[in-house]
Amino acid sequence: MIKRWIVLAGEEGGPVCNKMGGIWDVIDAEARMLARLAARKEIECDLKILVAGPYYPTQGADWNKGKARVTDVSGLAPLEMNDELTSALDHLKAEGIEVVAAQTEVAGIPIGYLLFNTAYYDSIFKTMYDTKMTLANAIKTEAWQMSRLDSMQYERAPYGPEYTHYLGLSYAVSQFVRYLVSLGEEKAKKYGDEAISEFAISVMPKMRVSLHCHEFPTFYALARLKCLGVPVRTMATLHATVPGRSSGYRSLEKVAKNESSWDPNVPVGMATLESLAKYADVVSFVGDSTMREAMLFHNLNGIVIRNGIELEVSRIDWEKKNACRRKIQNFLSEKLHRVFGGEKIDPEEILPVFTISRLELENKGYPQLIDSLLLQNHLIRHRKMDHRFAEKMRVVCLLITSHGPKPREKLPEDFPINLPAEALVGEEIRLNKMIRDLGIDAGNLAAGRKQVSAVLYPQWAGPDDGGMEMRVDEIMAGCVAGIFPSQYEPFLLTGLEAGREGTPSIVSRACGFSDALNKVERLVTGLGGVVVVDNIEASHQEMILDYALALDYFTWTYLEDQVKYRLLCEESFSLAKLMNWTEPVLEYYKNLMVSSELDRCMPPVTRGFDLG
Repeated sequence: MIKRWIVLAGEEGGPVCNKMGGIWDVIDAEARMLARLAARKEIECDLKILVAGPYYPTQGADWNKGKARVTDVSGLAPLEMNDELTSALDHLKAEGIEVVAAQTEVAGIPIGYLLFNTAYYDSIFKTMYDTKMTLANAIKTEAWQMSRLDSMQYERAPYGPEYTHYLGLSYAVSQFVRYLVSLGEEKAKKYGDEAISEFAISVMPKMRVSLHCHEFPTFYALARLKCLGVPVRTMATLHATVPGRSSGYRSLEKVAKNESSWDPNVPVGMATLESLAKYADVVSFVGDSTMREAMLFHNLNGIVIRNGIELEVSRIDWEKKNACRRKIQNFLSEKLHRVFGGEKIDPEEILPVFTISRLELENKGYPQLIDSLLLQNHLIRHRKMDHRFAEKMRVVCLLITSHGPKPREKLPEDFPINLPAEALVGEEIRLNKMIRDLGIDAGNLAAGRKQVSAVLYPQWAGPDDGGMEMRVDEIMAGCVAGIFPSQYEPFLLTGLEAGREGTPSIVSRACGFSDALNKVERLVTGLGGVVVVDNIEASHQEMILDYALALDYFTWTYLEDQVKYRLLCEESFSLAKLMNWTEPVLEYYKNLMVSSELDRCMPPVTRGFDLG
């Protein structure tokens, strides 16, 4: 009898409160899709699915002080999967490693959560090499012996607490997997007679465990298991590279020049953890650009498995789109009139578009976006010569980006149209200045001097954000188009999320999403519902012209030809449907479950690679 387990590990693994970015969505979607596939018997129906991640019990426990995550498992049920799991957890507890365990169900299949609090590893002791030391120091000592991780250097760096946490989390995950794999041998050792022990092992269930680590924080777990010789199938998935993120938009140039040196600002400890992916049986990347970076900076090779999106509806919700658009239009019209006075703009004349990202101005292409908005203003001005609709056309681009959430009670009245300097921090100030310097601020739109405006929305959008008070999906649904001009973007899940709402979008060629689009057959001829702009080989002038023309194409089509615009929305939605999670998760599963001829659940696709 064979019992199969898949453990999905990551810094963002666990309930949604552990989320920092898009990697949580990927881990959660993989776990849920595995459960659905098992329920449909498309994969091993008795598969046990576990998600391993951190546990932050209180405010201040999170190394990421800006997020200050507090892990909440109150919405989950107690863990009740089987005795083997309980036994492995008991071994961890005997070692002093506490685990918060819970579970949920998807399609009748349980998904277990194992959450580790690494903060107290400095306060419990362990004997190693005949020396009594804290668990944290024992982990670092072993990491040096096994993988030459120079923790003494890395823990002194500004990212030291983060590095120490990742090492502790990886150790806990690997210890759990180690205990789970060795359960049969441990039970057999109770028999004094060697022959009886061997017979017991032969009839006991065989534990086949696969470990899938998303991103470098847990790569030491798979490296440690390989160094210990634990028979586990491992997979490392890179969503980006640490040196690539540090170089940002310059990483494209580095790849083109085959320049493998790391920039001085690269956090060496984190990049070294990332290089441990070489110990994995399979290395995967979310896009071609990430694979090229990994080959350049780490000499890693592997396979590309794109991200996907969960789509629970079969058609566009036009009522939602129309209601959300009217809400945004009325909000902007009302706030512009309240703040700047003058003649009130008819809400239906306002065409909202949006972009949403982290606040990395150059990496996310904000300078290029703002230049293209100014250029679109000129396109509209010339269009007025022979199109009566163009005279009243007002395009408002919402730039949804922020250093972090802001308490609504500290926001000014009529936010974000009324946006005093004291409401902004850091790069928000620079971005707002860029908008004003080009004269495409909301004041010039209200005064009639411009027909295109950029409105900075420096807040985490949500129902209680003190502004439009709409969820991100509602903003996406209500906007005429989305634009994502990133200079550095490993995948761009937001492009798929816009498609899920049936909203056409413009994406840069640098986005990993554009790589995946090349492999999808288009349903509509012409530009289609997703336009890709070349921001790699094109000059700056060509790039901003292409962004402006694409944005003008969507906004003008919305005004002039609703039938055609609906077709664009349908293609955007169809692309999101085609890029669901089924295919990527099956690819993950096939590569995670490869084993001997007598012990495999489904024929795997042969995929060779050289780890270098």
